[in-house]
Amino acid sequence: MTLEHQADGTPGDRQKTYRIHNIAVPARPLEPALYLVATPIGNLADITLRALETLAGADVLACEDTRVTRVLLDRYGIVNRPYAYHEHNADEAGPRLIAALEAGKSVALVSDAGTPLVSDPGYRLGQAAIEAGHRVIPIPGPSAPLAALVGSGLSNDTFLFAGFLPSKDKARRDRLAELATVPATLIFFESPHRIAATVAAACDVLGETRRASVCRELTKTFEEFRRGTLAELKTFYDEGATVKGEIVFVVAPPDAPAPPKEEDVDALLSALAKDMSTGKAATEAAKRTGLNRKDLYDRLLELKARDGA
Repeated sequence: MTLEHQADGTPGDRQKTYRIHNIAVPARPLEPALYLVATPIGNLADITLRALETLAGADVLACEDTRVTRVLLDRYGIVNRPYAYHEHNADEAGPRLIAALEAGKSVALVSDAGTPLVSDPGYRLGQAAIEAGHRVIPIPGPSAPLAALVGSGLSNDTFLFAGFLPSKDKARRDRLAELATVPATLIFFESPHRIAATVAAACDVLGETRRASVCRELTKTFEEFRRGTLAELKTFYDEGATVKGEIVFVVAPPDAPAPPKEEDVDALLSALAKDMSTGKAATEAAKRTGLNRKDLYDRLLELKARDGA
């Protein structure tokens, strides 16, 4: 791989423009930095203007698959040669990209789809650039986890992106068990040939009534959101449904635990007060129940007054 020359000569010789509706738009010069550019996850119209300008203006353009990126560049009339950077050549390509930054060049990094560094080896390049003292500039845009989250109909005030689940059934179930009580909507990437097994495992581990959404082919022609309880989704995939395309699996957070009964709280306070001061007993009860310490303190005083303690 030679970074010093683009398809049409040196970086300064090529035409740094992008095309919008057959109108050529000049790309402004970029300062030396590593630009992490989000690209469409399906529909090429989802690209941002800032992303187009960055792809056109970058001295060096690194990507996961040059064939995939070339389709995007051709769609918007960008004359820039993409260079491969992926998990199989990161040890070789990464240092060369850092060397380009050292030489004062602007380097843009894209994945095949979505936001770089999310479940791809771009994290290593970003980390290396930061450690070497270079600016790392995110160019935000499409993201499959966020698209799935907002389209799932599930709670989105708190969420956890957990990447891919393990492929082995026991490891998959163990990981789900670790996440079972996390008070957040869970987001996973999944492959079509494993989604049935993953839904079945989630149903067994997380509970039949927990709601979920299988989000398939986001922004593409056959986009689909299949929503329901985990039991309902398990039944659908158990019936041998043919599944194709890229999938994001979204699972609702667990239901909030029921508050402890008043008589149980009173029993706990009385038991703790036998060996602790009122203040310490209230503090310990608050830890165990999640209730307000002051309320527990006042309740314990009431119990002691009632019992003549």
